[in-house]
Amino acid sequence: MWNLLPLPKTSSKDDKKLITAIKTIAGFAPGNLSLYKLATLHSSKSKEQDGFRESNERLEYLGDAILGAAIADYLFKKYPFKDEGFLTEIRSRIVNRESLNNIARRLGIGAIVKFDQRNVQLQNVILGNTLEALVGAIYLDKGYLRTKKFVIDKLVQPYLNLDTIVSSTSNHKSKLLEWSQRQGKEVRFETIHIKNSGRNFKEFSIQVFVGEEAFGLGIGPNKKKAEQAAAEKTCGMLEI
Repeated sequence: MWNLLPLPKTSSKDDKKLITAIKTIAGFAPGNLSLYKLATLHSSKSKEQDGFRESNERLEYLGDAILGAAIADYLFKKYPFKDEGFLTEIRSRIVNRESLNNIARRLGIGAIVKFDQRNVQLQNVILGNTLEALVGAIYLDKGYLRTKKFVIDKLVQPYLNLDTIVSSTSNHKSKLLEWSQRQGKEVRFETIHIKNSGRNFKEFSIQVFVGEEAFGLGIGPNKKKAEQAAAEKTCGMLEI
């Protein structure tokens, strides 16, 4: 039994909407609905109680680890003759923030996450985080094997083309800088935001500028990964 602080009261209509959404997204009905209500509660809408602000951040932390383990397991078995460096690179590109945000958007996570909609910037960063929290909720509710099946069957296979990921250039920053030199254009990476989430975890948001024009925004657990994500998005926008 997982003890949770009381969450904000919701109507039976809201509960039914969430149950339907989980069935659609995950393919099964939630056992412990409170876990999923917590997974979809962003800190901007949570309230402090007894000195603790209940939100989906702890589930996000757990889900990040479970998601990484499920992807590592899948890749290890799919590519039996590839080395550790290859497996690490492909996993990082699957679970990077841009990739998770895109998958979460296509799953319809935006329709069930509760956040302060007055902060329009949150819409660009919370979807992938909420997806990780949802993975954490599924793990606590259904166990690891069911969660791994969800990750592979509902996230990886429908939304990711591994052949494309494997064959595409991994160092997008170098690719972008080489392009800028050929074109005689100035490219710079600016740190827009650093989010501290406790337990020494940080989330960096980095924007690429070509001249004075803003291009790709990348998000990652460190500057290097955030820059790569921003460069990858920029390469796509510039069709490099």
